Amino acid sequence: MRQLAILVAVIGLLGAAATWKVTGAPTAGAPATATKDGLSIRVEAKNPFTHLEINRRPNSFQFAIVSDRTGGRRPGVFSKAVEKINLLQPEFVISVGDLIEGYSEDPGAWALEWSEFESKLTRFQMPFFFCPGNHDIANLPMSKEWYRKFGRSYYDFRYQDCLFVVLNTEDEPKKDREYFFKPEQRAWLKQVLENNKDVRWTFVFLHKPVWSITKHKDPADNSTTLGWDEIEASLQGRKHTVFSGHNHVYAKSVRNGMDYYILATTGGASTLTGLKDGKFDHFCWVTMKDSEPVLANILLDGVEDKNIRVVPSGGR
Repeated sequence: MRQLAILVAVIGLLGAAATWKVTGAPTAGAPATATKDGLSIRVEAKNPFTHLEINRRPNSFQFAIVSDRTGGRRPGVFSKAVEKINLLQPEFVISVGDLIEGYSEDPGAWALEWSEFESKLTRFQMPFFFCPGNHDIANLPMSKEWYRKFGRSYYDFRYQDCLFVVLNTEDEPKKDREYFFKPEQRAWLKQVLENNKDVRWTFVFLHKPVWSITKHKDPADNSTTLGWDEIEASLQGRKHTVFSGHNHVYAKSVRNGMDYYILATTGGASTLTGLKDGKFDHFCWVTMKDSEPVLANILLDGVEDKNIRVVPSGGR
């Protein structure tokens, strides 16, 4: 009976679907040892833990998203974000644009700004994926510089059976347009989505929250003529999440049953009046689980390294 009681306890702790390996068949007075995913632990009729379903899956992963660094850059904030992200060790980092101050036709000014920004990127301990913002591609000369440096302004990649799509809301920079997606970018996206029907989730990154822009300088411009309606329609029928920046004010909304985010700042101009107003410095932390992503907003003053308080040996 003692042996049966221990076996029942093991089954209850592991769950019917568990694939734990139990070694050392329990005998009277001898506990079982459960081993799974690198964990080996003694299991008895009563145990000092709740269950043994470790919160880890082979296809789970984590990545970070940084928001606007410029548009009134506050020195030191982005560097602090780099330090905090390195402490958490995501697989990679993605931007939603506004990396340099820009808005100039002076190549010398761009060179200095890009050099200064890219020097900060060397401190990341994981890959960084670029996304262009209006400060990065403010005019045609700046757009040409982007292509010279980075080759393309919209692109995609797959990771762990998830699709990542980076779009360019400044596809044809003009002062009289809020945003624009050229037909070539729209056609490209349709093909990318067609070629990746089998992914478990799609993440979309773009600088401007174009779904929220309803007023345009030119009455002829609207979400249909500027391309967003076509892009959003192409996303229907698949699980996806959309991330943007630009407004420097955090906001989450739900469109067509999917989450759309406008991120706050990672160094751009902000009154920093707090969570209620959506004005704070942060980065997003995304954990992709088996069936859906889990998102957390990490404030820059909420993560500290191991040296937060160091005392002499034997001290308090």
